[in-house]
Amino acid sequence: MHKALSLLAFTLLLTLAASAQDALLGRWWSPKRDGQIEFYKSNGKYFGRLVWTKNPGKKDDKNPDASLRGRELMGSNLFTNFSYDSDDKEWVDGKVYDPQNGKVYSCKLWITNNGKTLNARGFIGFSLLGRTERFEKAP
Repeated sequence: MHKALSLLAFTLLLTLAASAQDALLGRWWSPKRDGQIEFYKSNGKYFGRLVWTKNPGKKDDKNPDASLRGRELMGSNLFTNFSYDSDDKEWVDGKVYDPQNGKVYSCKLWITNNGKTLNARGFIGFSLLGRTERFEKAP
C-alpha cells in the first residue's frame, strides 16, 4: 500500500511538472494583436511559429540573409530552441527573431496572470539590457 501511494505521488508530481513546462504550448496573440504565435515542442525544445497575421503574404524582407528575404513570414519560427528551467519556471536559452528589423536576440519566456500572459524578454548579452513584450493567450 505504501509503495502504491509513493508511486501515485511520484506520478502526480511528474504530471504537474510536465503540465508546468508545457503551459507555453498553444496560440498566443502578439502584443499588437496583429499576429498569432503557436508554440510547440520538438525534440524536447520549444519553438514558436507565426500561424496567423493581419498581413498575409508579407515577406521576410528585413532578413540579413538575402536568400531568405523572399520567404513569407507566415509559418516562420520566430522563437527557437527554448528549454524549460523548472527552478525558475521559465523557458530559457532560446532566441527570438524580430522580423521588423531582421535581428535575432537572446530570449527568455515566462507566464503570469494565471496562464493568460506570456512575457518574452529579448536581450543582447544580459537580460537586464533588453525589452519585455507581453503576449495574450488566444482562445
